[in-house]
Amino acid sequence: MNWIKTGLQHQLLWPLLTLVALCGLDLAHNPAFLSVTLLDGHLFGAPIDILNRAAPLVLVSLGMTLVIATRGIDISVGAVVAIAGAAAATILADDPSRVGLALVAALAVGVLAGMWNGLLVAFVGMQPIIATLILMVAGRGVAQLLTGGQIIPIGAPGYLVVGGGYLARVPCSVWVAVGALAVTALLMNRTALGLFIRAIGVNPVATRLVGLRSSAIVFGVYTFSGLTAALAGILISSNVRSADGNNAGLLLELDAILAVTLGGTSLLGGRFSLAGTVLGALIIQTLTYTTYSIGVPPEATLVVKAAVVLVVSVIQSATARTVLVRQLKRALPFANKKPAAEAAR
Repeated sequence: MNWIKTGLQHQLLWPLLTLVALCGLDLAHNPAFLSVTLLDGHLFGAPIDILNRAAPLVLVSLGMTLVIATRGIDISVGAVVAIAGAAAATILADDPSRVGLALVAALAVGVLAGMWNGLLVAFVGMQPIIATLILMVAGRGVAQLLTGGQIIPIGAPGYLVVGGGYLARVPCSVWVAVGALAVTALLMNRTALGLFIRAIGVNPVATRLVGLRSSAIVFGVYTFSGLTAALAGILISSNVRSADGNNAGLLLELDAILAVTLGGTSLLGGRFSLAGTVLGALIIQTLTYTTYSIGVPPEATLVVKAAVVLVVSVIQSATARTVLVRQLKRALPFANKKPAAEAAR
């Protein structure tokens, strides 16, 4: 029975089962759901489409994971996505050949935005939700100022390949997300940075008293969140071939927070899972695909998404897991039997 209890308490179990259940529902509705074919020299199919569209959310969620792990929150990532796309589009509108400059500018504004949030949170001492709310409101205005309130089309081939092109028959956006995940996982698991972030989330006062430069680490975490949001902004603007200061990245911060929490990261800080975050992002994107494929009315899509998130979140709670283990003990007679060696003692 111990292995059942251990399995039920694993933080990746329920997100994985949720993703499998959604894929099973899609497979029941469309037997060709998992089929992947080669079309025009690249892979084509529902799984590829889900991975491609989930890539920006994965990027934003990676930064959000580290922010939440330090007991923070960043609700400005959607605005940063819009600013990054607008900055790149503004440069390309003047000269479509300046792709490198456009990419650097987009990443630079993301880093600056993250540094601004980090400055307010780590050094000024402002509450994270208030500090990032400021940029959430002002950033959307900055994006609209850059675009002049219009949708700026992007036609530079070198820029469009980043979010709409293919590498080794797989969308480039997927490779960007995989690369960002690999670098983040390497920093968190192979260096002391991951331990420091967990320590700050568990007890920020104690980490400061033992000499850890917690303010610098929190500042770096928010800067990283701005960078990942800018990467997502590049992918989104490249994929849709335009920059929209009003709608780009709209409500993306909420999906990112959902992805992080669905993956098992605690909003109280100190515990996070990058693999769980990726699963959470895939759940949200697969759920979106499922609602459209099975014919759920558009006006009910958000309600269905909220219901699924609620169910998964409740199941992940410690209380719900305890009740489930208790019910399994009652349902499985062998679970209550002690091993022979233990009974002999």
